[in-house]
Amino acid sequence: MDTPLPPEFSGEPGWTALNLPRTFGTGRSFVSGDPHGERLRVFYFHREEDEALCAKVWFGADAEGPPGHAHGGSMAAVLDEAMGFACWVAGHPVVAAEINIRFHRRLPLEQVLHVETSIKTVEGKKVRVRGRIFNPENGDSYATGKGLFIRQELDGFGEDGLTTMLKAHKDKFKQP
Repeated sequence: MDTPLPPEFSGEPGWTALNLPRTFGTGRSFVSGDPHGERLRVFYFHREEDEALCAKVWFGADAEGPPGHAHGGSMAAVLDEAMGFACWVAGHPVVAAEINIRFHRRLPLEQVLHVETSIKTVEGKKVRVRGRIFNPENGDSYATGKGLFIRQELDGFGEDGLTTMLKAHKDKFKQP
């Protein structure tokens, strides 16, 4: 990472911090583009034991929906980005075709929670992924998601940081 993570956003044992780009094209990522802002703070990690993409996430006052709780759209946006990043980090440059989010309980603001993702299947250009936002202390899920992502050619993404990273390591990545 460019700057040290605040202690509450440090990785868990067996997690390695990922320096994923916070800007895409001409702007910042809506979800993880402002790591010190008052909307969302998201820091991504690779979990060695199962190759999962994980994150620590904080929802601030600018993500408020019901009083004192995160807006469901902000929760869906975090899961969308995390599931998409899981595909990219695994070598599948994708765009979302469909995401389904299930909300289990209201998510209180200003808590550091965990996100975990897993790629379930890869069939040709279709990559199916699952993700969840949960409390690491008791395992309670706030939201779970399923997504269908479609592989794309790298040329269509321009030269942002993630595309550049993938092109530099293209030989490691699975082809459709």
